[in-house]
Amino acid sequence: MQLPVQSQSTIYAEPWEAAAGPADLAEVARAADRTGFAYIAVCDHVAIPRRLAGAMSTVWYDPVATLSFLAAVTERVRLLSHVAVVGLRHPLITAKQYATLDHLSGGRLILGVGAGHVPEEFAALGADFAGRGRILDECLDALRAALGPEEFPAFTGDRFAFRDLGQRPRPAQERVPIWVGGSSPAALRRAAERGDGWLPQGDPRPVLPGRIARLRALREAAGIAEPLVVGAIAEPLHLGTPSWDVGRRTLTGAPGAVAESLREYAALGVDRLQVRFRSRSRTELIDQMETFSVEVAPFLRTDS
Repeated sequence: MQLPVQSQSTIYAEPWEAAAGPADLAEVARAADRTGFAYIAVCDHVAIPRRLAGAMSTVWYDPVATLSFLAAVTERVRLLSHVAVVGLRHPLITAKQYATLDHLSGGRLILGVGAGHVPEEFAALGADFAGRGRILDECLDALRAALGPEEFPAFTGDRFAFRDLGQRPRPAQERVPIWVGGSSPAALRRAAERGDGWLPQGDPRPVLPGRIARLRALREAAGIAEPLVVGAIAEPLHLGTPSWDVGRRTLTGAPGAVAESLREYAALGVDRLQVRFRSRSRTELIDQMETFSVEVAPFLRTDS
């Protein structure tokens, strides 16, 4: 699941999050760790232009700082950047930050990446918005080298080049998994050819089979035999019969009925399902997570 509090776009933030802070964030992360969630995720924006602040808000915690903080209060759950806009930064800076995070967390990092979508953010940082897709491709190749096992990685591209520059600590993982976010044709191609996983941006169920088939065809054409982790973001959830308006798209009802609905994702070819719970408080959110863990999640596993 993506965590509350750390990003507060009006698209998904609940009213209670506006007054919440680090203690709330840590308690939800501990609950995810305790109840068996696969990963917790944090977003990435450096600065939001005034024209978008009303819809997006300006509350966007830094992903590396936040995931490092949460690594210290959790033990098992993996730590996902969903997604890091790596084209805003030199890949050696990104590698230094995320290699350190992986080292400190004992190898729990999943590096989720995306192209970004806010022109003013790129302009303020001196980054190329128009060429962000091409730059992201190069960043991914550079990060493969910089996050690998070599203390002195080497890479030469059109925009970035480095060699004979050592970075320690190295990541704890032999290969840091890189998941590519986005549902555009370019994002699908990037995930298939350069990623270990794919994170669509809230694609509805009917479009997933076609996109997953395209991913697999592109990966096969690229000659890559390693499996690709296919993700999806489920509809908002509220287990039980809500006494308040949770929105018409929210899946509600008995846990068994919700599990039956969510099982369709596996049939569509999804490996990892990201969930979000409608809630009016931190307590209600954690209650939903605990109920999901006991009464829904066991019926979603395909390895049991």
